[in-house]
Amino acid sequence: MLFEKIKSPGLAHISYLIGDKNEALVIDPRRDIDIYLEKAVEKGYKITKVLETHRNEDYIIGSNELNVKTGAEILHADQMLDYQYGNPVQDGQEFKVGSLKIKALHTPGHTPGSMSYVLYGYEGDPWMVFTGDALFAGDVGRIDFLGEENLEKTGSWLYDSIFNKILPLGDEVILCPAHGAGSVCASAIAEREWTTLGIERKLNPKLQVENEEEFIELAAEMLEYPPYFKDMEESNLTGRELLANYEKPAALTAAEFAEAAEEDDTYILDVRTEVSYASAHIPGSVSIPLQILPSFVGWFIPTGANILLVTDKEYPKEAVQHLYRTGYDNILGYLSGGIISWHMAGKTSDSINTVTVDKLCTLLDTEPEDWFILDIRSDDELETEGEIQNAKHIHLTQLSENYDKLPRDKPIYIFCGSGLRSILVASLMKNKGFINQRVVLGGLEAWNSTTCPVIE
Repeated sequence: MLFEKIKSPGLAHISYLIGDKNEALVIDPRRDIDIYLEKAVEKGYKITKVLETHRNEDYIIGSNELNVKTGAEILHADQMLDYQYGNPVQDGQEFKVGSLKIKALHTPGHTPGSMSYVLYGYEGDPWMVFTGDALFAGDVGRIDFLGEENLEKTGSWLYDSIFNKILPLGDEVILCPAHGAGSVCASAIAEREWTTLGIERKLNPKLQVENEEEFIELAAEMLEYPPYFKDMEESNLTGRELLANYEKPAALTAAEFAEAAEEDDTYILDVRTEVSYASAHIPGSVSIPLQILPSFVGWFIPTGANILLVTDKEYPKEAVQHLYRTGYDNILGYLSGGIISWHMAGKTSDSINTVTVDKLCTLLDTEPEDWFILDIRSDDELETEGEIQNAKHIHLTQLSENYDKLPRDKPIYIFCGSGLRSILVASLMKNKGFINQRVVLGGLEAWNSTTCPVIE
């Protein structure tokens, strides 16, 4: 048997490759499909089917890519939506993969037409269930995409899906969700890499309820989501241009890069480390370090925008992959030779001040009035990690609506968990005319290793 769990960093997306007797299928593939093809070929399997659990919001699905490469049949959920490709899955429909059987199970809630897929073992008993965004380790799927006025209805759907369809499969059944910790498709997915329905029945807080009303009360949250979700929803119905049709983003000289940056609706995206960006960067650029690029590019750059990349690497392969996965297709090129080539061409650069934790401790003690602390962590982080005394809390996704609450006459020290998000915020503030922002290197992790009394 072939079984591969394939994770996409940043988006916390998980897809699955399953096969038996040289026949394989993929559940919820990502757009760059080489990994599925390589693993199948290595083991001597042919991919014949692609199953989608729901119309995805946070990444471009790779179903059409696989269809073109392998001829695999595409079977999608949410059958009431106007798909331009594939065929709809029916509740109870069964598929064979070698000697294995997979059965579709209608599990609405996250979306009206969500499907789970039950994999039956060789003995005929349920073995694994692929739940998409219905049930996760430690949480359940968000139910707010149809609006606040429909939370009770979608919550009722999800309760029925989980308690009357999924959990009755048996405590020993392995749970295979479409996302892990860090996804915005739920509020608190746990770090458990592997779990079962029995473990979730015991440990998942949203399954510790007495009735449907209590479940709906816990699940009925209106959560934030980035603007690019709307574009993903449309693209995952109509299909996007195949990646095979794209040329690699071009390597640009400093002069070519500067000329391209003058075009309308063009963003310079710098994916280097926070320290590198702070030391020197191209004026007007936005810093989103590579580690957090998939999580935050959709909040701050429109999906139809032209993008120019600045990186430390000769070819920014990972950054390009992350952008394509989330629908950022208009990548004009990257700065060949990095920021050094920019300087060698005599171009102007900017910098952003940074501060170490020990230095900031001294400043807080010696200059008690001459500072402003901006804490950009989420409410959940504040609750679990503690609050910073006398800090102004504005989550970074809400920054654009709150620039007027930030002073321009004193230093602003920006905190996040590690410093990566702080440099993003500092770059956005600089592009809004702020000149006195300072990134706290190491963020809260660094503070936790000192004795400076900042945390309540």
